[in-house]
Amino acid sequence: MFGMVKNVLANLISRPSTRLYPFEKRPFFKGTRGSIDIEIEKCVFCGICQRRCPSNAIVVDRTNKTWTLDPYKCIICNVCVESCPKKCILSKQDFNHPVNGKQKLGRKQEIKQEENQEKPILASK
Repeated sequence: MFGMVKNVLANLISRPSTRLYPFEKRPFFKGTRGSIDIEIEKCVFCGICQRRCPSNAIVVDRTNKTWTLDPYKCIICNVCVESCPKKCILSKQDFNHPVNGKQKLGRKQEIKQEENQEKPILASK
């Protein structure tokens, strides 16, 4: 009985053994592989990442300027990050947030049209 009281009193005056998670988050370890993302503005759609991906999780479409990652196939080996010539694929330490259904990470490069295009000049008589 007294052994248990000693244990209870020791736990009341000592710090908790675990972190108070939502309020006190542990920093990520160096080299943590959480998720893959891309800066689509830098991408030249060469397809090297698609060819080097061992799990075939990346699909690059040059004609439509799209880059798609299937996160359920991706093993986060970072081969695509290392092989990208423009270094536009990033390995983030943050993990993906939970979702209700399977979703693919798709990015499309927007083609900006120049506003300084020459306007036709009407010839006056």
